[in-house]
Amino acid sequence: MKILKNKTIQLIVKKKIVRIKDIAEKAQTSKGTVDRVLHNRGRVADDVRERILAIIKELNYEPNLVAQSLKSQRTFNIAALIPDPNEDSYWEAPKKGLEKAEKELRQYGINIAKFIFNPHDEQSFIAKAKEASNESQDGVLIAPIFYKEALPFFEHWRNLNIPYVLFNTQIESVVPLCYIGQDSYRSGFLAAKILSFGLPFSCTVLVAHINEDIPNSAHLITKEEGFRNYFQQDGRNAEFKIISEAINYLESGTIDIHLDKIRQGEPGLSAIYVTNSKAFEVAAYLERNNLKDIKLIGYDLLAPNLEYLNKEIINFLINQNPLGQGYWGIHQLANHLIFKKEIQPIKFLPLDIITKENLDYYLDPAG
Repeated sequence: MKILKNKTIQLIVKKKIVRIKDIAEKAQTSKGTVDRVLHNRGRVADDVRERILAIIKELNYEPNLVAQSLKSQRTFNIAALIPDPNEDSYWEAPKKGLEKAEKELRQYGINIAKFIFNPHDEQSFIAKAKEASNESQDGVLIAPIFYKEALPFFEHWRNLNIPYVLFNTQIESVVPLCYIGQDSYRSGFLAAKILSFGLPFSCTVLVAHINEDIPNSAHLITKEEGFRNYFQQDGRNAEFKIISEAINYLESGTIDIHLDKIRQGEPGLSAIYVTNSKAFEVAAYLERNNLKDIKLIGYDLLAPNLEYLNKEIINFLINQNPLGQGYWGIHQLANHLIFKKEIQPIKFLPLDIITKENLDYYLDPAG
């Protein structure tokens, strides 16, 4: 018992909080002198500075950044550039995520201004990005779905030393503070691996980009690359025919017209990979036409997707954790701006495979 007690005492000693007062007493100087050394301001004799720095290292002193941020009473303004959830319900989850983070971080001075743009209109994005840039910002969270239009703003923020975090869409040619989201290449590769199980040889597999501007959607291009590369390994491309279609029925007709045409040209169509959250659109078509032999995989736990997952018309969903993307995006900016933490440039979120059988574990009972 005595040994355990001694170990407990040692652990308590190791966890003792070191204060500026402790450093000053050990260095036989004032707290003000220690503070000047810690913040590198004011004049301090070289021998005193070296003695204080040695004691700081010896005592493993860590500044209480939380207390400092509360004491400073400073407000950190963050602009959140996100697509309109009323135009695409996928974006409701990232919006909830960043609002959750703001609620947690408000006591530290975090203030978020939302700049909502139409995900189908480049000019809407440009207008909102300009509006955000015209205001005084300490950081920016952005879903750069129009990456070409976003590039000048990245350059502008970089010149002003404004840190920005990307979520949902990773862009290799820029250097943000951080990217939050999935590894798009691995996501596509995983989708191909899942979808390939049980497919007949010499069948056709469709990669469907639904209502997307593909030349301006870097993450979807990368997903398709990963998907195709799975089938190219070990000669699998000889067994499966992979076709790709950008199906934009918002501009012309209905999805039925597009899918009917594809099926007429590809009677061996046996599987469809939807690269975004619109798998339910394809599922509804399969249900209307009583097509039970076409496997379907897509993304995200939207209500209509869940309906067709439970009906087993959608076979698999890959969860991109959009709520986590918004939530961690704000937290990464706060860690950088307030708590002065070193931020890793990429935070990949897990590739969760959702089926009818495990769906309940991923649903938030609070709604």
